[in-house]
This record gives sequence, structure tokens and C-alpha cells, in this order.
Amino acid sequence: MKFKTAKRLAVIALFTLGIFNFSGHVPDEGMFPLSDIHRAGLKKAGLKISEKDIYDPGNVSLVDALVRVGGCSGSFVSPEGLIITNHHCAFGAVQAASTSANNYLENGFVAESREQEIEAKGLTIRITDSYEDVSEEVLSETSNISDPTERIESIQKKREEIAQRAEAEDPTIKAEVSEMFIGKSYVLFKYKTIEDVRLVYIPRQDIGEFGGETDNWIWPRHTGDFSFLRAYIAPDGSSAKYAEENIPYTPKKHLKINPKGVEEDDFVFILGYPGRTFRHRPAEYIEYQEQYLLPYVSELNDFQNQQMYEASKKDKETALKLINRIKGNANVMKNYRGKINGLKNIDLVNQKKKEDAELEDYIQRNKDLKDKYSHLFADIRTHYAQVLDDAPKEMILNNLYRSSNVLRAARLLNSFREALAETDTKQKELFQVNIHRVKEQLEDIYNDYDKDVEISIWSYMYGQAQELNEKNKIQTLSQFPIHGENTKEEFSKALNTSSLRSKSTVQENVLKSAETLLAYEDELMEFEKEFNKEYTAFQNEQKRREGILNKLMADYVAVKEVFQGKDFVPDANSTLRLTFGNIKGYNPVDATYMDPISTLRGVIEKGRSKKPEYRYPATIYNAWEKKDFGPYKNKERGDVPVNILYNMDTTGGNSGSPIMNAHGELIGVNFDRAYEATINDFAWDESYSRSIGVDIRYVLWIADKIDNVQFILKEMGV
Repeated sequence: MKFKTAKRLAVIALFTLGIFNFSGHVPDEGMFPLSDIHRAGLKKAGLKISEKDIYDPGNVSLVDALVRVGGCSGSFVSPEGLIITNHHCAFGAVQAASTSANNYLENGFVAESREQEIEAKGLTIRITDSYEDVSEEVLSETSNISDPTERIESIQKKREEIAQRAEAEDPTIKAEVSEMFIGKSYVLFKYKTIEDVRLVYIPRQDIGEFGGETDNWIWPRHTGDFSFLRAYIAPDGSSAKYAEENIPYTPKKHLKINPKGVEEDDFVFILGYPGRTFRHRPAEYIEYQEQYLLPYVSELNDFQNQQMYEASKKDKETALKLINRIKGNANVMKNYRGKINGLKNIDLVNQKKKEDAELEDYIQRNKDLKDKYSHLFADIRTHYAQVLDDAPKEMILNNLYRSSNVLRAARLLNSFREALAETDTKQKELFQVNIHRVKEQLEDIYNDYDKDVEISIWSYMYGQAQELNEKNKIQTLSQFPIHGENTKEEFSKALNTSSLRSKSTVQENVLKSAETLLAYEDELMEFEKEFNKEYTAFQNEQKRREGILNKLMADYVAVKEVFQGKDFVPDANSTLRLTFGNIKGYNPVDATYMDPISTLRGVIEKGRSKKPEYRYPATIYNAWEKKDFGPYKNKERGDVPVNILYNMDTTGGNSGSPIMNAHGELIGVNFDRAYEATINDFAWDESYSRSIGVDIRYVLWIADKIDNVQFILKEMGV
């Protein structure tokens, strides 16, 4: 086989305000905020349009078609607010709309008319409106602050003040001040928010999730991971919650679909909202991840899923209720285990130790740097010695609320009760003003609650807490009555006598009035109150340490830039970024080359295994047998392309990002990374970092030939 070579991945990021000044060479990794797009090498890499077509302040450009969909990315693909994103990004909203009688997850959903479009509960759309550097203002009051807690609080307070001021000046926007480099640089982002989002076309689960967890984070993939939503606004143009009178949003820009797709080596780029990366951290941080956080959370998620799989056998309603939580847990679990593998495979801890040792030596040999940074690495080691020392306790403290629906419900009720108790007057009025919001939050808490699962998880984590050494003991869990030889039985008894055992009993027994809430007491509520004190004390200590780290990491990056003679790309932080590269295969293991384009044949081949995750609709097999590929066939392969592989730099949050060709046309939707690239959060390398997207030709083929939703194609101008 003749191996093709592609230009090395270059990544840039999206700003033009001169906030960061990068050198003129093409960077070899990163999701960059864009200060000097003309220096980034886009044209040299293969871009056929102008850089201003991508981003042009004051004028309409491709970035105006970009949206953030919940925790994912997406893009407008019609002038009537139609959005394409991933199937898994809409999964929770589809679950919320489903019942055992109308299971849209399993069977898919198609709205043939606007009237049939249904609310995508829990999803909002966010559009980047503008941004500006506010680093000087944020840090202006920190130079004379020595106390680390005071420093971090000062920074946070200033960030909130700037955001609130921006929102007061323009009530139509939501503002956030994002930290670009920890303790060093800050940018004010202004967003337009759309609250009314509706489901338009969701492929059935055996298309949108083909391969299930078996194929998750694995190449080759054959998954139709796409969904179509629509954004709505009030008739006066303002953002509004779901209402029948709302009208489709008209975006400034929507992407043009190119149904011809791409070939190997083609230039491509992505705009999107990647989550968080941690590439500018010392060896000790990677050690903490590898030894504690990644293994603990992955094992906890594995245990939780085992309990939920068992509970799902009870009935279809329970299975439907738990499926989104199971899916989220499984995704994180496999991702974290991939990260652990990746960290060990490239021995990143020792790589970082070597780099840090060289940097420390450089500081000691440079008088000016030594005067300023001589204690930098000693202070970093001291900080992380404390972090590693407390890590076993931290794992349980930081995950118990996340894992227990009942504990979160108790926390919400205790907080509401404390707020009411603070005033002797107007308690009824305060109750009435806040009760709707409290019930909304309870709805979310109990959305994926199952009593048997709750009891099992509680017992499991309690057992872990008892194994901690004396220094890491969680006193609340050691002393409170809900323990004994049979913790599961003890907790079950406590839960059965508590109104927290179900959402309906909370609403009927506790939230009838301000009086019933103030009077209500039970063992679980009392436990949460005491646990919260210990949890809050630990969080305050974490905040103090964060203040120390904030300053240390600002110095660490500053001196590293001097040492390496270049400016760094800020770690991803959920703000808009751009990455570019090529459609490109790779060699994940010795003597194996992975082609970068999978086809429909792979769906049929996997289906022959008879594994449940490889089931697919009979209509796909019938179309395959007839070779009914329409205009979506790739002539070279004689088949419909399904998924594509490329060497761009992506991470969580890039799900749903549009993949565009050299002309800025949509040719796919990003949804995953290869297993080796789960380590992208900590390190990126062109040899193993590959991302995965669904080819637009498969999206169009499924819509046209399988689901007969030609109206989608027509609306997109295909």
C-alpha cells in the first residue's frame, strides 16, 4: 500500500485583538485563540478562502454560524435557525421527550412541520458575540496581595464585576470572563443566548449510536452521530423560553453543505468550543491525574453503571430514565482509562520531570530569572505534596454529591430552609418566590434517580471512606449513625423512612409550605447538614491552594516561554477556537495502517457479528444490497463514506463542531477521538492524535435514502 503524507497539523485560535502574540511559524499543536490569523499558515496549509471569511470583526463571517449547544458545539445550516450537532449532544433532550410508549431514543424522531417540532428540554444555544482582553483590569489589584485565598477571591470578584458591568451595559447578552492562562491572562466574552431549542430530526439509536460503547473512542467507526435542532426566539427578536408563539431564529450566517465530501490528504478545519486542556502543568499535576483522579473516577463510574444496568432490568421506564446517566458514565470511564494508557505509553510524568528539571536548571543559571523565580519549583513541589497527600479523601468528598441524588436533594432543601430561617418575616413570600425554581432543580435531581441504585452507590462509597487512613478520615462518614456492619441495610432503612426517598414525597410532605419545610427533620437531612460543613471546610482549603497555584502557574508559564523562546497556546477553556489539518490515517500499533475514511461496508460487516451494539435498520441492508447510494457514493471506494479521521487537535466540547473544507463548506461533524488521542487533554502529538467525525455524505444518505426526510436536504439547499 502506498502511504500518503499530509501537511503537519497547524492550529490557530480565534481572536484578532492582539491579546496574544504568536511567532510566525506554523504551530504544531493546540486550539488557539487567533491574534494574527495571517501568520498562522492557513493559506500555506491549503485554505482557499480568505482568513477574513473565517473571522472578520464588524462583518459577517463563518464564526457567525457557530453555536454552543449545551456542553457541545454546533452550527447553523439554514437561514431558518436549523442546527446540526451530534446525536449524543441531543441525547439528554431526546431522553427527556421520550416515554416507553413514544421512545424517540430508540425509534428516532422526525418533525415534518414546524408544529411537530418538540422542546429540547435542558438545551440552550449560545452564540459568541464579541470579546476583549481584560487581563490588566483583573490582575490590577493582586500585586500587593500575599494571602493566596484573598488573591483568588480578588480575581474571581473582579471577573464577576466585569461580567456584570457588561451585562448591565447590554441586557441582551450574557457575559463571562474566561481565564486563558492560569493567573496570567483573562478575556471578557459576550454571548447571545437562545433558550427555546427544539428537536427537528433525530436518527434512530441503532444509527446514531451504532457500535455503542464497544466502538466508543475507537477507530474505525461507523456511527451516524448527528442530530438536527432548531433555534427559536420571541416575535420581538428577544431570547425567550419555549412558547408556541416563538419564531425560528435567523442567523447572521449559515454554513453551506458540500455533498461531495472529502478525500485523504484534503485540508480541513474546525471551529468549535473545546472544553478544558491541561498542557501547561508540571509533572506533579500529571502524577496526580495518573495516580488518583483518573483511576478513581473511572472505577466509580464502572461500579455505578453495573448497578444501573441491573436496575434497568426492572422495567422500560427505569431503563429509559437511567440510560443517559449510564451513557455519560461509560463515556467518561473509557476516556479516563484511555488517558491512563496514554500517560503510561508515552511516560508523560517522566517527560515532564525532565522538562521541569531542565527549566529549573535554566533558572538557576540565569541571574535575572534566579532573582525572581529561584523558589518556583520548590513551591510547586510543596503545593503538590499537599495535593497528593489529601487525594484519597478528596476523591470521596468531591464525588459523593455528584454520585448521590438524595444527598443533592437534601443539600437543596437544607439550603432553602436556611435561607427561609434567616428571616423572621416574609417567609411565606420568600417561599412562594423561590418554590418554582426549587422544584425545577428537584426535577433535574430526580430525573435519573433510582432507589436501589442510590443505596448501592452510597454503601460502596461509605465502604471506601472507612478504608481511609486516620489522616484522611472523613469524620462525618465515620461518626454519623448511618453505618454499621451492614451499611446497605442501614442506609436502606434511613431512606425508607425519609421523604427524600422519592420526588413526590418531597413535594407532598416537605414542600407544601414554608412551615412544613422549616419543620421537616430526618436522619438524611441531618447527615447532609453535617457533611456539608466538612465538605465546605475542605473546599475552602482547596480555594486557598488554588490561590497559591494561580500565582505559581502564571510564573511557570512565563519563565517557560523565556526558556523555550516562544509564546504558548492557551489551554482550551470552552471558548471559541480554530484547529486545522488534513484527512489522515495513522499507525496506532506496529505494522498497522488505519485508513482515514470508513464506509457503509463496515456497517454491514460489523452487523454480521450479531452483537446488539451492531444492530442496524433493515432498510440500510436493503439499500446496500441494491447499491442504492445515490449521489453520495465515493467513486474511488464505490461506497458511501460513513466516518472520517483527521489530525486536528480536539477535546471534549468539540463534539458537534463543523468540519469544513478549504472553501469553508461543511463536509462533516466532529464527534470523537481515537483511543490514543484521549490523552489530548494533557499532550498532543501528530503521530497518534486523531479525531473522528461523521462524513456529511452519510448524514445526507441516511436522511434521504433511509429516513425519507428530504425536507431537511431541501432546507439546507442540497
